[in-house]
Amino acid sequence: MGEPKAGCVFCKILAGQSSASRVYENDDVLVFMDLFPVEQGHTLIIPKPHWENIFETPADALEKVITISKPVAHAIRETLTPAGIQVFQLNGAAAGQTVFHYHMHLIPRWQGGAFAFHGRHREEREKLDEMAQRIASNLQI
Repeated sequence: MGEPKAGCVFCKILAGQSSASRVYENDDVLVFMDLFPVEQGHTLIIPKPHWENIFETPADALEKVITISKPVAHAIRETLTPAGIQVFQLNGAAAGQTVFHYHMHLIPRWQGGAFAFHGRHREEREKLDEMAQRIASNLQI
């Protein structure tokens, strides 16, 4: 339970086998930029142990993800001044989950923006790194 899973892209990021534009990390969670953002500033929060969905993830790990979501949301708002921030997560392919490692999305939203769960274009690493640094500079933990 909670062991890294072979082939899981998020487990590969945690193991240093794949890169990510990191915003914040502690012993329990990792916060990083979505590689296929819906909007500029689209951020993901994952627990470090591998659990596929909300049904498998222990309550204490869920609490750690939601607890860090508030200061990250504040940092996104401070950095980008969106009209709102969408906070959600998906469970199972039928619900739109595409990476089967529990994760929460924080997506800044502006009036009149298109509504989507996943972006279609892969963002350039340099842009993601720069955004991660901007958000991290406004993170107050």
